[in-house]
Amino acid sequence: MGALPGGRNGRYPRAFRPVAGARRPYPRTSSRLPQRGVPVPSDSGLVAQVDPATTVLLTVECQRGVVGADSALPELAEVARTSGALVRIARLVAAAHEAGVQVLHAVAERRPDGRGASSNARLFRAAERLPVRQLTGSTAVRVADPIPVAEEDLVVRRLHGLSPLAGTDVDALLRNFGCRTLVVTGVSANVAIPNAVFDAVNLGYTAVVPADAIAGVPADYTPAMVRNTLSLVATITTADAVLDCWRRPRRAR
Repeated sequence: MGALPGGRNGRYPRAFRPVAGARRPYPRTSSRLPQRGVPVPSDSGLVAQVDPATTVLLTVECQRGVVGADSALPELAEVARTSGALVRIARLVAAAHEAGVQVLHAVAERRPDGRGASSNARLFRAAERLPVRQLTGSTAVRVADPIPVAEEDLVVRRLHGLSPLAGTDVDALLRNFGCRTLVVTGVSANVAIPNAVFDAVNLGYTAVVPADAIAGVPADYTPAMVRNTLSLVATITTADAVLDCWRRPRRAR
């Protein structure tokens, strides 16, 4: 799982819960802008980075049991929906299909018998007690609406660990696709998203993060994490900026 589960009802420990009445870091519906102090790439720089020929779009744990209506983590699912992140991810996936960008959906699941599952962290042990479990073959591990899944998309499933890259097929697939840039979207900004970005950078890829297409809890944690951590290693942008790049006419090579 990419976020820290709490008790049996899927609520987060008090320290991880949004403060009642706290000001939202972004409007509910409008696309977020990169935060103050975060370098913004030039249009030409971003266009070159997210060239469809060398770019892969990764959705992280955008599955029904995590961000869907019947989520094991309702607080995370609510933030993903009300912030607009889930809708923006769906728009990015649809645009990737149109532009010829390869899409990978990274799903976290476990066998009903638990074989191979990690148990060396509080997060893993707590996930076993949640009312909705991410079991192989169940509806919980299907890609959540409204994200479209095309025949050419690949769904990469992992039974262990925190990262959608480490210990999975993703790196080999990216190299086979000729990928240079990985656009990272999804949940959660608490765990799986930074893991994916760090692993991508360590493996030699350029990581691009549309900051309004990721979500975590509490809601105001995400912009702080982006500003203070991800901006040091990844290109921080918005979903609309990436969409604009993919909608531009491609010059003949």
